[in-house]
Amino acid sequence: MSWKKYFTPVETGDNVSGTYGPMGGPRGGSQPGPARSNYSSYLPDVYVGSPNRVDRYGHYNTMDMDSEVNAALDILAEFCTQKNDQNSTNFTFNFNKMATNSEVQILGQYLKQWNKIQNFETRMFRVLRNVFKYGDQFFVRDPETKKLFHVDPANVSRIIVNESEGKKPEQYIIKNINFNFKDMVATTPHMTNGNITNPHGGQYNPTGGSRGMVGQNASTQGSRFSLADGEVAIDAEHVVHLSLSEGLDNNYPFGNSLLETIFKVYKQKELLEDAIIIYRVQRAPERRVFYVDVGNMPSHLAMQFVERVKTEIHQRRIPSATGGGQNVIDSSYNPLSINEDYFFPQTAEGRGSKVETLPGGTNLGEIDDLRYFTNKLVRGLRIPSSYLPTGGDDGSSSYNDGRVGTAYIQELRFNTYCERLQGLIVEDLNQEFKRFLLETGVNIDTNMFDLEFEPPQNFAAYRQSELDNARVPTYTQMSAIPYVSNRFAMKRFLGMSAEEIAENERLWKEENDEDLDVSAADAAAEMRGVGISSSGIGADLGGAEDELAGDDPVEGGADATAPETATGGDLGGGAAPATDQTI
Repeated sequence: MSWKKYFTPVETGDNVSGTYGPMGGPRGGSQPGPARSNYSSYLPDVYVGSPNRVDRYGHYNTMDMDSEVNAALDILAEFCTQKNDQNSTNFTFNFNKMATNSEVQILGQYLKQWNKIQNFETRMFRVLRNVFKYGDQFFVRDPETKKLFHVDPANVSRIIVNESEGKKPEQYIIKNINFNFKDMVATTPHMTNGNITNPHGGQYNPTGGSRGMVGQNASTQGSRFSLADGEVAIDAEHVVHLSLSEGLDNNYPFGNSLLETIFKVYKQKELLEDAIIIYRVQRAPERRVFYVDVGNMPSHLAMQFVERVKTEIHQRRIPSATGGGQNVIDSSYNPLSINEDYFFPQTAEGRGSKVETLPGGTNLGEIDDLRYFTNKLVRGLRIPSSYLPTGGDDGSSSYNDGRVGTAYIQELRFNTYCERLQGLIVEDLNQEFKRFLLETGVNIDTNMFDLEFEPPQNFAAYRQSELDNARVPTYTQMSAIPYVSNRFAMKRFLGMSAEEIAENERLWKEENDEDLDVSAADAAAEMRGVGISSSGIGADLGGAEDELAGDDPVEGGADATAPETATGGDLGGGAAPATDQTI
Protein backbone atom coordinates (compact mmCIF):
# COMPACT_ATOMS: atom_id res chain seq x y z
CA MET A 1 0.00 0.00 0.00
CA SER A 2 1.48 3.32 -1.03
CA TRP A 3 1.66 6.28 1.33
CA LYS A 4 0.49 8.54 -1.50
CA LYS A 5 -2.98 7.14 -1.02
CA TYR A 6 -3.26 8.92 2.36
CA PHE A 7 -0.83 11.84 2.04
CA THR A 8 -0.76 14.59 -0.54
CA PRO A 9 2.71 15.93 -1.31
CA VAL A 10 3.15 19.71 -1.16
CA GLU A 11 5.11 21.48 -3.85
CA THR A 12 8.04 23.28 -2.21
CA GLY A 13 9.25 25.00 -5.34
CA ASP A 14 12.91 25.98 -5.30
CA ASN A 15 13.27 25.43 -1.55
CA VAL A 16 15.58 22.45 -1.33
CA SER A 17 15.18 22.21 2.45
CA GLY A 18 11.70 20.78 1.98
CA THR A 19 9.87 23.53 3.89
CA TYR A 20 7.02 25.53 2.46
CA GLY A 21 6.16 28.86 4.08
CA PRO A 22 7.64 32.10 5.40
CA MET A 23 9.77 30.20 7.94
CA GLY A 24 11.86 28.57 5.25
CA GLY A 25 15.50 29.27 4.68
CA PRO A 26 16.69 32.32 2.75
CA ARG A 27 18.05 32.32 -0.76
CA GLY A 28 15.59 29.80 -2.06
CA GLY A 29 16.26 27.29 0.72
CA SER A 30 20.03 27.13 0.34
CA GLN A 31 20.39 28.07 4.01
CA PRO A 32 18.43 26.54 6.91
CA GLY A 33 15.62 28.57 8.42
CA PRO A 34 14.76 28.94 12.10
CA ALA A 35 12.29 26.05 11.97
CA ARG A 36 15.15 23.75 11.03
CA SER A 37 18.09 25.28 12.88
CA ASN A 38 16.30 25.62 16.24
CA TYR A 39 14.73 22.18 16.36
CA SER A 40 17.23 20.05 14.48
CA SER A 41 18.77 18.80 17.76
CA TYR A 42 17.07 16.26 19.99
CA LEU A 43 18.81 17.69 23.08
CA PRO A 44 17.14 20.42 25.17
CA ASP A 45 18.70 23.82 25.71
CA VAL A 46 20.16 25.17 28.95
CA TYR A 47 19.55 28.70 30.27
CA VAL A 48 21.68 30.23 33.02
CA GLY A 49 20.56 33.87 32.77
CA SER A 50 23.01 36.75 32.59
CA PRO A 51 26.71 35.91 33.15
CA ASN A 52 26.81 37.79 36.48
CA ARG A 53 23.31 36.88 37.66
CA VAL A 54 24.40 35.48 41.02
CA ASP A 55 26.76 38.41 41.63
CA ARG A 56 23.91 40.81 40.96
CA TYR A 57 21.92 39.13 43.72
CA GLY A 58 24.70 40.14 46.12
CA HIS A 59 24.50 43.71 44.84
CA TYR A 60 20.73 43.72 45.40
CA ASN A 61 21.27 42.61 49.00
CA THR A 62 23.69 45.49 49.52
CA MET A 63 21.23 47.94 47.97
CA ASP A 64 18.54 46.62 50.30
CA MET A 65 20.62 47.87 53.23
CA ASP A 66 20.02 51.44 52.06
CA SER A 67 17.17 53.07 53.97
CA GLU A 68 15.42 54.53 50.90
CA VAL A 69 15.63 51.33 48.86
CA ASN A 70 14.48 49.23 51.81
CA ALA A 71 11.49 51.49 52.46
CA ALA A 72 10.60 51.56 48.75
CA LEU A 73 10.55 47.75 48.51
CA ASP A 74 8.42 47.57 51.65
CA ILE A 75 5.91 50.03 50.21
CA LEU A 76 5.65 48.10 46.94
CA ALA A 77 5.14 44.79 48.74
CA GLU A 78 2.60 46.26 51.18
CA PHE A 79 0.46 47.80 48.46
CA CYS A 80 0.51 44.60 46.38
CA THR A 81 -0.49 42.37 49.33
CA GLN A 82 -3.63 44.05 50.61
CA LYS A 83 -5.99 41.87 52.67
CA ASN A 84 -9.44 40.95 51.40
CA ASP A 85 -12.08 41.72 54.05
CA GLN A 86 -14.36 38.87 52.92
CA ASN A 87 -11.90 35.94 53.06
CA SER A 88 -9.01 37.45 55.08
CA THR A 89 -6.51 36.52 52.36
CA ASN A 90 -4.55 38.46 49.77
CA PHE A 91 -6.66 37.11 46.90
CA THR A 92 -10.05 37.68 45.37
CA PHE A 93 -12.03 35.79 42.73
CA ASN A 94 -12.84 37.09 39.27
CA PHE A 95 -15.69 34.93 37.98
CA ASN A 96 -15.88 34.43 34.23
CA LYS A 97 -19.26 32.68 34.54
CA MET A 98 -22.21 33.00 36.87
CA ALA A 99 -21.45 31.10 40.08
CA THR A 100 -23.96 29.77 42.57
CA ASN A 101 -23.83 30.58 46.25
CA SER A 102 -22.54 27.13 47.14
CA GLU A 103 -19.73 27.40 44.60
CA VAL A 104 -18.70 30.79 45.96
CA GLN A 105 -18.67 29.46 49.52
CA ILE A 106 -16.76 26.29 48.61
CA LEU A 107 -14.12 28.23 46.70
CA GLY A 108 -13.76 30.63 49.61
CA GLN A 109 -13.28 27.78 52.08
CA TYR A 110 -10.67 26.02 49.96
CA LEU A 111 -8.88 29.32 49.33
CA LYS A 112 -8.56 29.81 53.10
CA GLN A 113 -7.35 26.22 53.46
CA TRP A 114 -4.75 26.63 50.71
CA ASN A 115 -3.68 29.97 52.15
CA LYS A 116 -3.23 28.37 55.58
CA ILE A 117 -1.24 25.43 54.20
CA GLN A 118 1.18 27.76 52.44
CA ASN A 119 1.28 30.14 55.44
CA PHE A 120 0.66 33.07 53.12
CA GLU A 121 -0.59 35.22 56.01
CA THR A 122 3.03 35.90 56.92
CA ARG A 123 4.94 34.73 53.83
CA MET A 124 3.14 36.59 51.06
CA PHE A 125 4.72 39.94 51.93
CA ARG A 126 8.23 38.44 51.79
CA VAL A 127 7.42 36.45 48.64
CA LEU A 128 6.43 39.51 46.63
CA ARG A 129 9.25 41.55 48.12
CA ASN A 130 11.78 38.94 46.95
CA VAL A 131 10.22 38.93 43.49
CA PHE A 132 10.63 42.70 43.27
CA LYS A 133 14.13 42.53 44.74
CA TYR A 134 15.62 39.64 42.75
CA GLY A 135 13.19 39.40 39.82
CA ASP A 136 12.53 35.71 40.62
CA GLN A 137 11.08 33.57 43.36
CA PHE A 138 11.32 29.78 43.24
CA PHE A 139 9.39 27.18 45.22
CA VAL A 140 9.64 23.41 45.37
CA ARG A 141 6.23 21.77 45.82
CA ASP A 142 5.85 18.78 48.12
CA PRO A 143 3.71 16.24 46.19
CA GLU A 144 2.15 14.92 49.40
CA THR A 145 1.48 17.97 51.57
CA LYS A 146 1.15 20.46 48.66
CA LYS A 147 3.41 22.86 50.58
CA LEU A 148 5.69 25.29 48.75
CA PHE A 149 9.28 25.36 50.02
CA HIS A 150 11.27 28.53 49.41
CA VAL A 151 14.38 28.32 47.20
CA ASP A 152 17.03 31.04 47.16
CA PRO A 153 17.36 32.33 43.56
CA ALA A 154 21.16 32.17 43.87
CA ASN A 155 20.89 28.40 44.36
CA VAL A 156 19.20 27.89 40.98
CA SER A 157 22.17 27.15 38.74
CA ARG A 158 20.36 26.78 35.43
CA ILE A 159 17.08 25.81 33.80
CA ILE A 160 16.78 23.13 31.13
CA VAL A 161 14.06 23.91 28.58
CA ASN A 162 12.56 21.90 25.75
CA GLU A 163 13.07 23.67 22.45
CA SER A 164 10.69 21.39 20.56
CA GLU A 165 7.80 22.45 22.83
CA GLY A 166 8.34 26.18 22.58
CA LYS A 167 11.02 26.60 25.28
CA LYS A 168 8.99 24.87 27.96
CA PRO A 169 11.04 24.39 31.18
CA GLU A 170 11.66 20.73 31.96
CA GLN A 171 14.18 20.72 34.81
CA TYR A 172 15.55 23.12 37.40
CA ILE A 173 19.12 22.51 38.57
CA ILE A 174 19.19 23.52 42.25
CA LYS A 175 22.14 23.32 44.63
CA ASN A 176 22.55 23.40 48.42
CA ILE A 177 19.31 21.52 49.08
CA ASN A 178 18.71 21.53 52.84
CA PHE A 179 15.03 21.31 53.81
CA ASN A 180 13.72 23.24 56.77
CA PHE A 181 10.21 21.84 57.25
CA LYS A 182 9.33 24.21 60.06
CA ASP A 183 9.91 27.42 58.11
CA MET A 184 9.23 25.82 54.68
CA VAL A 185 12.68 26.56 53.25
CA ALA A 186 14.35 24.19 50.78
CA THR A 187 17.89 25.57 50.44
CA THR A 188 20.73 26.71 52.66
CA PRO A 189 20.62 30.41 53.53
CA HIS A 190 23.23 32.60 51.90
CA MET A 191 25.13 35.71 52.80
CA THR A 192 27.31 38.30 51.11
CA ASN A 193 30.17 40.39 52.41
CA GLY A 194 28.44 43.57 51.25
CA ASN A 195 31.37 44.86 49.15
CA ILE A 196 29.58 46.19 46.11
CA THR A 197 32.60 47.92 44.56
CA ASN A 198 34.68 44.76 44.32
CA PRO A 199 33.83 42.77 41.16
CA HIS A 200 33.99 39.60 43.24
CA GLY A 201 32.76 41.13 46.48
CA GLY A 202 29.08 40.45 45.94
CA GLN A 203 29.58 36.76 45.41
CA TYR A 204 27.33 34.53 47.48
CA ASN A 205 28.84 32.26 50.09
CA PRO A 206 26.86 29.55 51.87
CA THR A 207 26.63 30.16 55.60
CA GLY A 208 26.16 26.52 56.45
CA GLY A 209 29.07 25.21 54.42
CA SER A 210 28.83 22.59 51.74
CA ARG A 211 26.46 19.69 52.07
CA GLY A 212 28.34 16.69 50.77
CA MET A 213 25.48 14.24 51.17
CA VAL A 214 23.03 16.27 49.08
CA GLY A 215 22.82 15.84 45.32
CA GLN A 216 25.11 13.84 43.13
CA ASN A 217 28.85 13.67 42.89
CA ALA A 218 30.62 15.81 40.35
CA SER A 219 30.13 14.43 36.86
CA THR A 220 32.47 14.54 33.92
CA GLN A 221 33.27 18.13 33.10
CA GLY A 222 32.65 19.59 29.68
CA SER A 223 28.94 18.83 29.39
CA ARG A 224 26.24 21.42 29.93
CA PHE A 225 23.99 18.74 31.43
CA SER A 226 26.48 17.55 34.06
CA LEU A 227 25.66 18.09 37.73
CA ALA A 228 28.26 19.57 40.04
CA ASP A 229 28.69 18.55 43.64
CA GLY A 230 25.56 19.36 45.65
CA GLU A 231 23.32 19.98 42.62
CA VAL A 232 19.98 18.26 42.14
CA ALA A 233 17.82 18.18 39.00
CA ILE A 234 14.15 18.74 39.92
CA ASP A 235 11.32 18.22 37.47
CA ALA A 236 9.66 21.48 36.45
CA GLU A 237 6.30 19.97 37.37
CA HIS A 238 7.24 20.27 41.05
CA VAL A 239 8.71 23.80 40.80
CA VAL A 240 6.75 27.04 41.01
CA HIS A 241 8.58 29.95 39.40
CA LEU A 242 7.34 33.50 40.04
CA SER A 243 9.09 35.90 37.69
CA LEU A 244 8.82 39.47 36.43
CA SER A 245 9.97 38.37 32.99
CA GLU A 246 7.64 38.67 30.03
CA GLY A 247 9.92 36.74 27.70
CA LEU A 248 11.07 39.91 25.93
CA ASP A 249 14.47 40.31 27.58
CA ASN A 250 17.84 38.57 27.46
CA ASN A 251 17.50 37.05 30.94
CA TYR A 252 14.67 34.67 30.04
CA PRO A 253 13.54 32.46 31.75
CA PHE A 254 14.93 34.45 34.69
CA GLY A 255 13.34 37.77 35.55
CA ASN A 256 14.62 41.31 35.88
CA SER A 257 14.81 42.96 39.28
CA LEU A 258 13.17 46.31 39.89
CA LEU A 259 16.46 47.46 41.40
CA GLU A 260 18.27 47.02 38.10
CA THR A 261 16.92 50.31 36.74
CA ILE A 262 18.22 52.31 39.71
CA PHE A 263 21.60 50.62 40.09
CA LYS A 264 23.49 53.52 38.50
CA VAL A 265 21.60 56.11 40.54
CA TYR A 266 22.28 54.14 43.72
CA LYS A 267 26.05 54.12 43.03
CA GLN A 268 26.04 57.87 42.39
CA LYS A 269 24.10 58.49 45.58
CA GLU A 270 26.45 56.25 47.58
CA LEU A 271 29.57 58.02 46.31
CA LEU A 272 28.03 61.44 46.98
CA GLU A 273 27.15 60.49 50.55
CA ASP A 274 30.73 59.36 51.19
CA ALA A 275 32.07 62.60 49.72
CA ILE A 276 29.76 64.69 51.90
CA ILE A 277 30.81 62.86 55.06
CA ILE A 278 34.52 63.22 54.24
CA TYR A 279 34.13 66.93 53.50
CA ARG A 280 32.25 67.58 56.73
CA VAL A 281 34.75 65.72 58.85
CA GLN A 282 37.63 67.65 57.32
CA ARG A 283 36.08 71.13 57.08
CA ALA A 284 33.45 71.24 59.79
CA PRO A 285 35.60 72.17 62.87
CA GLU A 286 36.77 75.73 63.37
CA ARG A 287 40.51 76.50 63.39
CA ARG A 288 42.57 79.21 65.08
CA VAL A 289 45.32 81.25 63.50
CA PHE A 290 48.10 82.38 65.94
CA TYR A 291 50.01 85.52 64.99
CA VAL A 292 53.16 85.38 67.15
CA ASP A 293 55.11 88.61 67.44
CA VAL A 294 58.81 87.82 66.93
CA GLY A 295 60.05 91.40 66.71
CA ASN A 296 63.31 91.70 64.82
CA MET A 297 64.50 88.15 65.41
CA PRO A 298 66.38 86.37 62.67
CA SER A 299 64.43 83.76 60.75
CA HIS A 300 65.97 80.75 62.48
CA LEU A 301 65.39 82.24 65.93
CA ALA A 302 61.88 83.32 64.96
CA MET A 303 60.92 79.75 64.04
CA GLN A 304 62.34 78.44 67.30
CA PHE A 305 60.37 81.01 69.22
CA VAL A 306 57.13 80.08 67.37
CA GLU A 307 57.70 76.39 68.11
CA ARG A 308 58.25 77.18 71.78
CA VAL A 309 55.02 79.16 71.97
CA LYS A 310 53.13 76.35 70.21
CA THR A 311 54.54 73.82 72.65
CA GLU A 312 53.55 75.93 75.62
CA ILE A 313 50.00 76.23 74.32
CA HIS A 314 49.50 72.57 73.35
CA GLN A 315 51.10 71.06 76.44
CA ARG A 316 49.86 70.84 79.98
CA ARG A 317 52.13 70.47 83.02
CA ILE A 318 50.79 68.13 85.71
CA PRO A 319 52.43 66.43 88.73
CA SER A 320 53.87 63.04 87.97
CA ALA A 321 52.19 60.03 89.56
CA THR A 322 55.48 58.11 89.48
CA GLY A 323 57.68 60.85 90.78
CA GLY A 324 58.72 58.82 93.80
CA GLY A 325 57.72 61.52 96.25
CA GLN A 326 59.78 64.19 94.50
CA ASN A 327 58.41 67.32 92.94
CA VAL A 328 58.44 66.16 89.32
CA ILE A 329 56.30 67.76 86.65
CA ASP A 330 55.36 65.90 83.41
CA SER A 331 54.40 67.57 80.16
CA SER A 332 51.69 65.89 78.10
CA TYR A 333 49.59 66.81 75.07
CA ASN A 334 46.52 68.75 76.02
CA PRO A 335 43.68 68.07 73.55
CA LEU A 336 41.47 70.64 75.31
CA SER A 337 43.92 73.46 74.77
CA ILE A 338 41.76 74.95 72.03
CA ASN A 339 39.04 75.58 74.61
CA GLU A 340 41.32 77.48 77.00
CA ASP A 341 42.15 81.18 77.09
CA TYR A 342 45.38 82.58 75.66
CA PHE A 343 47.53 85.35 77.16
CA PHE A 344 50.17 87.16 75.10
CA PRO A 345 52.15 90.25 76.09
CA GLN A 346 51.70 93.37 74.03
CA THR A 347 53.87 96.50 73.78
CA ALA A 348 52.71 100.05 74.30
CA GLU A 349 52.59 100.58 70.58
CA GLY A 350 50.04 97.77 70.28
CA ARG A 351 52.43 95.21 68.91
CA GLY A 352 52.10 91.65 70.10
CA SER A 353 50.77 88.22 69.29
CA LYS A 354 47.10 87.65 68.52
CA VAL A 355 44.73 84.79 67.78
CA GLU A 356 42.01 84.79 65.13
CA THR A 357 39.33 82.20 64.45
CA LEU A 358 39.23 80.59 61.03
CA PRO A 359 35.62 79.55 60.32
CA GLY A 360 34.83 76.04 59.15
CA GLY A 361 32.87 74.99 56.08
CA THR A 362 30.04 77.40 55.39
CA ASN A 363 27.94 75.21 53.04
CA LEU A 364 27.64 72.12 55.22
CA GLY A 365 23.85 72.35 55.26
CA GLU A 366 23.52 72.37 51.47
CA ILE A 367 22.35 68.89 50.49
CA ASP A 368 20.37 69.76 47.37
CA ASP A 369 22.58 67.53 45.27
CA LEU A 370 22.02 64.59 47.62
CA ARG A 371 18.29 65.27 47.66
CA TYR A 372 18.30 65.26 43.87
CA PHE A 373 19.79 61.79 43.63
CA THR A 374 17.52 60.50 46.41
CA ASN A 375 14.43 61.75 44.55
CA LYS A 376 15.75 60.24 41.37
CA LEU A 377 16.22 56.87 43.09
CA VAL A 378 12.75 56.88 44.67
CA ARG A 379 11.03 57.95 41.47
CA GLY A 380 12.89 55.26 39.57
CA LEU A 381 10.96 52.76 41.72
CA ARG A 382 7.67 54.64 40.98
CA ILE A 383 7.16 55.49 44.66
CA PRO A 384 5.04 58.66 45.11
CA SER A 385 6.81 61.49 46.88
CA SER A 386 3.95 61.70 49.37
CA TYR A 387 4.88 58.21 50.63
CA LEU A 388 8.61 58.98 50.94
CA PRO A 389 8.83 62.78 51.26
CA THR A 390 12.32 64.17 50.82
CA GLY A 391 11.51 67.88 50.60
CA GLY A 392 8.93 70.50 51.36
CA ASP A 393 7.72 70.80 47.76
CA ASP A 394 7.24 67.07 47.11
CA GLY A 395 3.83 65.84 46.10
CA SER A 396 2.41 69.28 45.38
CA SER A 397 0.65 68.36 42.13
CA SER A 398 -2.68 66.66 42.73
CA TYR A 399 -5.47 64.96 40.82
CA ASN A 400 -9.14 65.74 41.47
CA ASP A 401 -11.68 63.36 39.98
CA GLY A 402 -14.59 65.63 40.89
CA ARG A 403 -16.52 62.95 42.76
CA VAL A 404 -14.60 60.94 45.33
CA GLY A 405 -12.16 63.54 46.58
CA THR A 406 -8.60 64.40 45.76
CA ALA A 407 -5.67 62.07 45.21
CA TYR A 408 -2.16 62.80 44.12
CA ILE A 409 -1.48 62.08 40.48
CA GLN A 410 1.61 60.12 41.51
CA GLU A 411 -0.54 57.90 43.71
CA LEU A 412 -2.85 57.22 40.79
CA ARG A 413 0.08 56.18 38.61
CA PHE A 414 1.53 54.13 41.46
CA ASN A 415 -1.75 52.28 41.83
CA THR A 416 -1.68 51.34 38.14
CA TYR A 417 1.96 50.29 38.43
CA CYS A 418 1.17 47.97 41.36
CA GLU A 419 -1.69 46.37 39.43
CA ARG A 420 0.65 45.70 36.51
CA LEU A 421 3.17 44.03 38.83
CA GLN A 422 0.40 41.93 40.37
CA GLY A 423 -0.65 40.77 36.91
CA LEU A 424 2.85 39.43 36.21
CA ILE A 425 2.90 37.30 39.36
CA VAL A 426 -0.66 36.18 40.03
CA GLU A 427 -1.02 33.84 37.03
CA ASP A 428 1.37 31.26 38.47
CA LEU A 429 -0.42 31.38 41.82
CA ASN A 430 -3.76 31.10 40.01
CA GLN A 431 -2.65 27.90 38.29
CA GLU A 432 -1.24 26.59 41.57
CA PHE A 433 -4.57 27.10 43.36
CA LYS A 434 -6.50 25.40 40.57
CA ARG A 435 -4.06 22.51 40.73
CA PHE A 436 -4.71 22.30 44.47
CA LEU A 437 -8.47 22.10 43.85
CA LEU A 438 -8.10 19.30 41.31
CA GLU A 439 -5.74 17.27 43.49
CA THR A 440 -8.01 17.74 46.50
CA GLY A 441 -10.97 16.35 44.55
CA VAL A 442 -13.20 19.42 44.28
CA ASN A 443 -15.43 18.97 41.26
CA ILE A 444 -15.73 22.58 40.17
CA ASP A 445 -15.00 23.92 36.72
CA THR A 446 -11.72 25.80 37.10
CA ASN A 447 -12.38 27.81 33.93
CA MET A 448 -15.23 29.68 35.57
CA PHE A 449 -12.97 31.80 37.80
CA ASP A 450 -9.51 33.32 38.04
CA LEU A 451 -7.56 34.10 41.18
CA GLU A 452 -6.40 37.72 41.46
CA PHE A 453 -4.62 39.82 44.02
CA GLU A 454 -6.60 42.28 46.07
CA PRO A 455 -6.32 45.67 44.33
CA PRO A 456 -3.94 48.10 46.04
CA GLN A 457 -5.30 50.99 48.07
CA ASN A 458 -4.92 54.49 46.77
CA PHE A 459 -7.90 56.63 47.84
CA ALA A 460 -8.35 55.35 51.43
CA ALA A 461 -11.67 55.11 53.26
CA TYR A 462 -12.99 58.51 52.12
CA ARG A 463 -13.36 57.23 48.58
CA GLN A 464 -15.48 54.25 49.67
CA SER A 465 -17.63 56.48 51.85
CA GLU A 466 -18.30 58.85 48.99
CA LEU A 467 -19.11 55.97 46.67
CA ASP A 468 -21.62 54.54 49.14
CA ASN A 469 -23.30 57.92 49.57
CA ALA A 470 -23.70 58.21 45.80
CA ARG A 471 -24.80 54.61 45.15
CA VAL A 472 -27.34 54.02 47.91
CA PRO A 473 -29.95 56.58 46.69
CA THR A 474 -29.68 55.23 43.15
CA TYR A 475 -30.14 51.66 44.36
CA THR A 476 -33.15 52.68 46.47
CA GLN A 477 -34.85 54.16 43.42
CA MET A 478 -34.05 51.22 41.15
CA SER A 479 -35.10 48.56 43.68
CA ALA A 480 -38.61 50.06 43.71
CA ILE A 481 -39.06 49.19 40.03
CA PRO A 482 -40.78 45.77 39.94
CA TYR A 483 -39.14 44.50 36.75
CA VAL A 484 -35.55 45.05 37.99
CA SER A 485 -33.96 42.14 39.87
CA ASN A 486 -32.60 42.85 43.31
CA ARG A 487 -29.45 40.85 42.63
CA PHE A 488 -28.85 42.78 39.42
CA ALA A 489 -29.45 46.06 41.23
CA MET A 490 -26.97 45.09 43.96
CA LYS A 491 -24.33 44.25 41.39
CA ARG A 492 -24.98 47.16 39.05
CA PHE A 493 -25.87 50.05 41.35
CA LEU A 494 -24.16 49.04 44.61
CA GLY A 495 -21.05 47.57 42.99
CA MET A 496 -21.24 44.37 45.06
CA SER A 497 -19.23 41.36 43.91
CA ALA A 498 -20.51 37.78 43.71
CA GLU A 499 -18.88 36.96 47.06
CA GLU A 500 -20.51 39.96 48.73
CA ILE A 501 -23.94 39.10 47.30
CA ALA A 502 -23.63 35.49 48.49
CA GLU A 503 -22.49 36.61 51.94
CA ASN A 504 -25.34 39.09 52.17
CA GLU A 505 -27.88 36.44 51.19
CA ARG A 506 -26.53 33.99 53.77
CA LEU A 507 -26.60 36.54 56.56
CA TRP A 508 -30.08 37.74 55.54
CA LYS A 509 -31.38 34.17 55.74
CA GLU A 510 -29.90 33.73 59.20
CA GLU A 511 -31.46 36.95 60.43
CA ASN A 512 -34.89 36.18 58.92
CA ASP A 513 -34.93 32.43 59.48
CA GLU A 514 -38.24 32.42 61.39
CA ASP A 515 -40.04 34.07 58.48
CA LEU A 516 -38.80 31.67 55.83
CA ASP A 517 -40.02 28.25 54.79
CA VAL A 518 -37.09 26.93 52.83
CA SER A 519 -37.03 23.32 51.76
CA ALA A 520 -34.09 21.40 53.18
CA ALA A 521 -33.45 19.78 49.82
CA ASP A 522 -32.64 23.03 48.03
CA ALA A 523 -29.04 23.16 49.31
CA ALA A 524 -28.43 19.48 48.50
CA ALA A 525 -29.76 19.93 44.99
CA GLU A 526 -27.57 22.95 44.50
CA MET A 527 -24.55 20.99 45.71
CA ARG A 528 -25.32 18.14 43.35
CA GLY A 529 -25.56 20.67 40.56
CA VAL A 530 -21.82 21.20 40.84
CA GLY A 531 -21.05 17.50 41.31
CA ILE A 532 -20.65 17.56 45.11
CA SER A 533 -22.77 15.33 47.32
CA SER A 534 -22.72 14.90 51.07
CA SER A 535 -23.64 11.19 50.80
CA GLY A 536 -22.29 8.32 48.78
CA ILE A 537 -22.97 7.44 45.17
CA GLY A 538 -25.61 4.91 46.21
CA ALA A 539 -27.78 7.62 47.69
CA ASP A 540 -27.40 9.70 44.53
CA LEU A 541 -28.46 6.76 42.33
CA GLY A 542 -31.36 5.98 44.65
CA GLY A 543 -32.48 9.59 44.51
CA ALA A 544 -32.38 9.50 40.72
CA GLU A 545 -34.64 6.37 40.68
CA ASP A 546 -37.08 8.01 43.12
CA GLU A 547 -37.11 11.10 40.97
CA LEU A 548 -38.04 9.07 37.90
CA ALA A 549 -40.66 7.16 39.87
CA GLY A 550 -42.12 10.30 41.41
CA ASP A 551 -42.92 12.15 38.19
CA ASP A 552 -46.50 13.42 37.99
CA PRO A 553 -48.70 11.51 35.55
CA VAL A 554 -49.88 13.17 32.39
CA GLU A 555 -53.39 14.47 32.21
CA GLY A 556 -55.79 11.58 31.93
CA GLY A 557 -53.04 9.09 32.40
CA ALA A 558 -54.71 7.35 35.34
CA ASP A 559 -57.86 6.48 33.33
CA ALA A 560 -56.15 5.77 30.06
CA THR A 561 -55.83 2.28 28.70
CA ALA A 562 -52.38 1.03 28.04
CA PRO A 563 -51.69 0.22 24.40
CA GLU A 564 -51.19 -3.35 23.42
CA THR A 565 -47.68 -4.56 22.68
CA ALA A 566 -46.41 -7.23 20.39
CA THR A 567 -46.15 -9.64 23.31
CA GLY A 568 -49.50 -8.65 24.78
CA GLY A 569 -47.85 -7.08 27.89
CA ASP A 570 -48.81 -3.95 29.74
CA LEU A 571 -46.70 -0.79 29.54
CA GLY A 572 -47.97 0.46 32.90
CA GLY A 573 -50.18 3.35 31.88
CA GLY A 574 -51.75 3.57 35.37
CA ALA A 575 -50.88 6.08 38.06
CA ALA A 576 -47.32 6.14 39.31
CA PRO A 577 -46.80 4.83 42.84
CA ALA A 578 -46.43 7.46 45.52
CA THR A 579 -43.14 8.05 47.28
CA ASP A 580 -42.26 9.80 50.52
CA GLN A 581 -38.87 11.12 49.34
CA THR A 582 -38.72 14.67 48.15
CA ILE A 583 -36.11 15.64 45.54
